[in-house]
Amino acid sequence: MKMAFLFLCLLSLPAAFAQSPYAKQESRAIKALSDERISALEMGRGLGYAKAAELNGYPGPLHVLEMADELGLDAEQRRRSQALLEAMRDRARALGRELIAAEATLDRLFAEGGASGQRLSERVSESARIEGELRQVHLQAHIEQAALLSDEQIAAYARRRGYGDRAGHNGAHPGH
Repeated sequence: MKMAFLFLCLLSLPAAFAQSPYAKQESRAIKALSDERISALEMGRGLGYAKAAELNGYPGPLHVLEMADELGLDAEQRRRSQALLEAMRDRARALGRELIAAEATLDRLFAEGGASGQRLSERVSESARIEGELRQVHLQAHIEQAALLSDEQIAAYARRRGYGDRAGHNGAHPGH
């Protein structure tokens, strides 16, 4: 009995290894984008686009506002941080919608059997351009946010976010 069970297990191994990690994603409206990613793009969320800034000591406006009291933001810093967040989100939402549309066009290119070298190159370039702009919007917001804060506030932000003393440039932010 044990031998038969072991034999059946061994027979099922190739099938288990053959299944693609993409299995069950073929029913997505846009194959390359999960519903969660589409939602985040529509809402203007960061999606890790500003990680280079965040982890190098350039705080983001959303998190700065979330910890405004702990950072000791004054009224002007709060106002300007809020304006920065809203401008970033507005632009990110617009670009997010553009990226979703570009990815839908790319998906249709394959779904309709019309994928070819030139058309593919155009669609991929457009999607990459939009995503690059989207990343720049998020990174630029971090640069502008850092300029609104003191070195002490930036250090407090890094500690509060769990980055310790390793984040940043030892206070060497432009504008400080």
